[in-house]
Amino acid sequence: MDSETRTYRTGAEDTVLDLTRDCADFVRDRGDGLLHLFVPHATAGLAILETGSGSDDDLLAALGDLLPADDRWRHRHGTPGHGRSHVMPALVPPYATVPVLDGDLALGTWQSICLVDLNVDNHERQVRFSLLEG
Repeated sequence: MDSETRTYRTGAEDTVLDLTRDCADFVRDRGDGLLHLFVPHATAGLAILETGSGSDDDLLAALGDLLPADDRWRHRHGTPGHGRSHVMPALVPPYATVPVLDGDLALGTWQSICLVDLNVDNHERQVRFSLLEG
């Protein structure tokens, strides 16, 4: 299995960051297998969804409705509502696996692989890319 960790800056606001191009570059010319992505953080996740047509903003709006950034959370260090970031990975998991066929991601036409981060206190995220060759 080939594996590497990449670092991304997500900034000071809720973010859906498209990683699809980096994923495609990682698997290019490597034959068949499975790309597994993992975020080693308690407050970030990975989602496969359509981007650029408003779905990424819709995801953030839905998470905002489900997990408001207010003082209801028992986990209270950091900015107000920080505890919601610790609940989010139960809804948007910290992992994703995508088939790779002949060195290409086997995604649907409109699917993108995205890092989802609601934790405005931590601006840097790591994502582990691992390819299990078939």
